[in-house]
Amino acid sequence: MKTVFCIPIIIAFVLFSSPSRSRADEHTEAGLIAVKHVLTLEGAKKIAEAAAAYAKSNGAAPSVAIVDEGGNLLYLARPETSFAAGANVSIGKARTAALFKKPTSFFEDTINKGRFTMTALPDFTPLQGGVPIVHEGHIVGAIGVSGAKSAEQDEQVAKAGASLLEAKLATR
Repeated sequence: MKTVFCIPIIIAFVLFSSPSRSRADEHTEAGLIAVKHVLTLEGAKKIAEAAAAYAKSNGAAPSVAIVDEGGNLLYLARPETSFAAGANVSIGKARTAALFKKPTSFFEDTINKGRFTMTALPDFTPLQGGVPIVHEGHIVGAIGVSGAKSAEQDEQVAKAGASLLEAKLATR
C-alpha cells in the first residue's frame, strides 16, 4: 500500500516543483564561466562571399581572408586572377585587425604620420584592408582583403563583408 501512495506524491512533486537551474547557469552567475560569441565556419564563409560579391560588382577580384578573434584562419578565398601574395597579405591584414581590435587603416595612418617603430612588431600587417567583425558589441573575428584595385577598395570590400552581420541583425 505504501508504494501506491508514494507514486502520486512523486509525480506531483516532479510536476509542480520549480524548474531547476543548470550548473552552467549557476556558474555563469557566479562569474566562473562566460557566454562567448563565436564566429562559425559557415558565418565566415558567408562574410567572405558577401565581400567577394561586393568586389565583383565593383570590378575587382581580391583575396579575402576571415579569421577568428584570436587571428586563426577560418576561411580564405583567392580567385585565380588574384596575385599570388594576396592570400598571405589578406590573412595578415585580418590577423592584425582581430588581434589589435582595430581596422588596419588605423595603423597605416599612424605609421604614415611618423610612428615608424610600429613596423617592428612581429606578425603585423599595417596595410589598409583589415576590419574587425563585430557581433552584438563583441569582436568575433576579422576580415582581410588584398588585391582589389586600390588600398581604399580593399578597405571598402572588407567593410562590405564585415557589415553582413550588422545587416542580418537589423532584419531580425
